[in-house]
Amino acid sequence: MSDIQLVHGDCLEVMKDFDDGQFDAVVTDPPYGHNNNSGEDLISVWERALGTGNYVAERDDRPIENDGPEANELFQAVLPEINRILVPGGCYCCCGGGGGPDPQFARWSLWMDEVLNFKQMVIWDKGPMGMGWHYRRSYETVLVANKNGAKCKWHDGTKRVENIIRPGAYGIKKIIPNKDQHPTQKPVNLMAHFIQLHTEPGDTVLDPFMGSGTTGVACVKTGRNFVGIDIDKNYYDIACRRVAEAQAQPRLL
Repeated sequence: MSDIQLVHGDCLEVMKDFDDGQFDAVVTDPPYGHNNNSGEDLISVWERALGTGNYVAERDDRPIENDGPEANELFQAVLPEINRILVPGGCYCCCGGGGGPDPQFARWSLWMDEVLNFKQMVIWDKGPMGMGWHYRRSYETVLVANKNGAKCKWHDGTKRVENIIRPGAYGIKKIIPNKDQHPTQKPVNLMAHFIQLHTEPGDTVLDPFMGSGTTGVACVKTGRNFVGIDIDKNYYDIACRRVAEAQAQPRLL
């Protein structure tokens, strides 16, 4: 059984106690700085205007910690610690949002390359049709970089892995979160895709922004060890429940 540790706390403080080279990969979905689910963000306004979504009539706004202007500073502050705790060649895979008008994924990729070796921006094509009014957002990005000092850890022998994830590929289906889920929850199979490409069973994965624990569930299902951190007690509690439920089930991936 996988070794799983979930921590409620500030990732910058918690990561100081990790050893150099302790983790084989970091797979995460940081706050984007868009104030998602705050009541006045694009998601909220879009749903309110069009009368769509699963939680419009009785909206339960659940703002995400550090999802304001401070998100970019936090992203940069975490990078040196990620570089320190990764093994040489270990990968940092982070969701980076999609579209404009504030393409933070472009800044993030440049910041990653200052500390690590930026490898690729992967496009997750979620299928029609996404948020927005003009050029509606039907994709998200996943940014991948590896620690210098060794070749990027890569565990696929098919030579058929693209930098675009087509709709439904690898069993990945977009989530329209309900009021009981994290407002930006990602599919388990999305995180599992990157975990399986860059780690092997028995390796250890960190998620410093684990939210409701999707990366942890993916690690349980793929036989990886996992350490997850989140500053929000509510989502930490949900992560504990979801990971425990996954541990009670057979491995599926």
